[in-house]
Amino acid sequence: MNTVAAARIAAVAAGLWAGILLCIAAIAAPSAFATLAPADAGRVVARMFMQEAYLSLALAIALVVIERQRNRQVAVAGVGSIFSTNLVLLLATLFCTVAGYFAVQPMMAAARAGQGTLSFMTLHAVSAGLFVLKGLLVLALAWRLTRATTAAKTS
Repeated sequence: MNTVAAARIAAVAAGLWAGILLCIAAIAAPSAFATLAPADAGRVVARMFMQEAYLSLALAIALVVIERQRNRQVAVAGVGSIFSTNLVLLLATLFCTVAGYFAVQPMMAAARAGQGTLSFMTLHAVSAGLFVLKGLLVLALAWRLTRATTAAKTS
């Protein structure tokens, strides 16, 4: 795959990913709690976050592969490093996804059942913070990849 095509695919994927995160946070989750009973809304939102977590893993891994290939080409040309800011952003999103969904969510279920040392609300705040951080990281990535697409096109 050529550099321009890879940059465009990565920019579109990151932009769509950011849109999905924003849609879940600003529209879907609040709407569920506004229209459903709290227990039902919790189940609906938990399902959305599960689907989002697996989608985020898939997108982050795909973008890491694309970014590593692009970085390798830049490093071989002698004009950059194989380890880039975009790669750091992607690894941070992976961390937020794994920590937020696969570590904190099970702890939230235990806290809801009265187990564990942290309260449900504390864990919910941690989970929400990781989700917001992931959203900001993905927005920054989309911004940077859009700039990279423009730079690749002009060179």
